[in-house]
Amino acid sequence: MSERAAPFYCPYCGDEDLRPSEQGHGAWECAACNRAFQLKFLGLLTRGLAKDDGGGA
Repeated sequence: MSERAAPFYCPYCGDEDLRPSEQGHGAWECAACNRAFQLKFLGLLTRGLAKDDGGGA
C-alpha cells in the first residue's frame, strides 16, 4: 500500500510551506499563515457523475 498524498498548498493562504502536524493523521501546519488544518476523506458519493449527451451542433 502506498502513502497518502500530501497537500500541495495551504487552503487558507495558498503558500506551499506545509509541514505535518503532531495533532494526528492528516493534520498539517502552514508556516506562512501560522494555521493548522486537517484533511479527511469523507467517502464516495452515491450519485456518480452525470453526462450531458444531449444537444450539440
